Amino acid sequence: MTDAETDAEAIEEIAAGYAFTGPALELGAALRGTTVHPDAQVRIPLGVLNRHGLVAGATGTGKTKTLQLIAEQLSAQGVPVFLADVKGDVSGIAAPGAPSERLTARAAEVGQRWSAQGCPTEFYALGGQGAGIPIRATVTGFGPLLLAKVLELNETQEASLGLVFHYADRHGLELYDLKDLTAVISFLTSPEGKEELRTVGGLSSATAGVILRSLTVLENEGAGAFFGEPEFDTAELLRTAADGRGTVSVLELPAVQDRPRLFSTFLMWLLADLYQDLPEVGDPDRPKLVFFFDEAHLLFKGASKAFLEAITQTVRLIRSKGVGIFFVTQTPKDVPSDVLAQLGNRVQHALRAFTPDDAKALKATVSTFPRSSYDLSEVLTQLGTGEAVVTVLSERGAPTPVAATRLRAPQSLMGPIGEAALRAAVEASPLTPKYRDAIDRESAYEKLTARPEAAEPAPAPREPDRPEREERDGGKAKEEGGLIGSLLSSPALKSFARSAGTQLGREISRSLFGTSRRKR
Repeated sequence: MTDAETDAEAIEEIAAGYAFTGPALELGAALRGTTVHPDAQVRIPLGVLNRHGLVAGATGTGKTKTLQLIAEQLSAQGVPVFLADVKGDVSGIAAPGAPSERLTARAAEVGQRWSAQGCPTEFYALGGQGAGIPIRATVTGFGPLLLAKVLELNETQEASLGLVFHYADRHGLELYDLKDLTAVISFLTSPEGKEELRTVGGLSSATAGVILRSLTVLENEGAGAFFGEPEFDTAELLRTAADGRGTVSVLELPAVQDRPRLFSTFLMWLLADLYQDLPEVGDPDRPKLVFFFDEAHLLFKGASKAFLEAITQTVRLIRSKGVGIFFVTQTPKDVPSDVLAQLGNRVQHALRAFTPDDAKALKATVSTFPRSSYDLSEVLTQLGTGEAVVTVLSERGAPTPVAATRLRAPQSLMGPIGEAALRAAVEASPLTPKYRDAIDRESAYEKLTARPEAAEPAPAPREPDRPEREERDGGKAKEEGGLIGSLLSSPALKSFARSAGTQLGREISRSLFGTSRRKR
């Protein structure tokens, strides 16, 4: 068989393998050698986006533009998207793209009908460090496992931190911000606190000192602004615009680039929180949300065994909640094999082989693809910017043929929209009044500072939406008197009732990552 016949057969196989019947996202046209074949379109079925994916490639090969291309098509299909903007150049997705001769030629080459169009977009910033709407989490909501990752604690220190959270839950000591957690740890290492802690375990002074020093470093780096109230409701990420398009949520991260461990762990908190709140939906015809995890290697670097197990579980289980996760990184080796095995859709941009380590990474990457007629070791080093090797899951869940692809151009602006436009968009958002201003309520710090005896179980704070009901029920209890009144006034029963909204609610719902469920 001649080379031309081999190429023709490969293109025919690709065209058939990506000819889906249902709605799909258009990635580009098949590439064989230097020839583009617009009759062989490479696509991803909308219904398999919750099977997760990987976008990988060396720096400068076009990974960010691929995210933008996929995200704007998801939005057009009514699917909300979350994007982490690490370098500050994804904000252009909110504005129509700028036409050019080069763009027009590329669109014609891959069979794309290009038109300039932006997406409905919300801009966020961690703790308000940036122009976006502040995203905050309470320390309790964040949970001990994720916080241990941020603080770089070992397994023993991580277990001790979990004990601190457990104690605070049992004793009605609300952990809203870092000073609350610091106050509880300081109390538990005091003579009085040590006596209290004997009922649930011990906390050594050395371990407490390590945790306190780590918290001080974290706060000095400006991370204190990330913890507090109002805590961000991750249900905001599931919104759609009035015209039915999915909202694209862009999290600005340039202001915290020097704290990669923090922002990568915060992204994991968002996923963990979504996991707890979303109902099981199985395999829907379209995802509820697609989450792009940029610079994914930062999440896994130096992670504890427990943390890696939690990530693997989240990736495996959140699929049935209708959420898709795309990890974005330089090589598949950056992602643990147990996680990589869960990623059904692959877009692999060019890799370099300048060093022995590069060559090993290339070989490992090639080994993760299905067998194909391409010499992937050669193809992956010769791809140009905006080209990638693709394989996804078909509508029946089987891998599609491996296809070298010249990708389509995004229809939104390929670059930042500018600070003035970004600030205007944030000011116009209906979410800004809800989350802009920080709140500092009475919590563990105030209770332990004002009343050292507050180590005794304290009443849990009533949730804002039920004070009238509690007052009404309390009034009834007072009126009933007799045996029932005596029971209701029992200290033991009161202690149980107080803890029901804190201890049981938090510890039962604090699942994979130790995060605490909020009442929606």
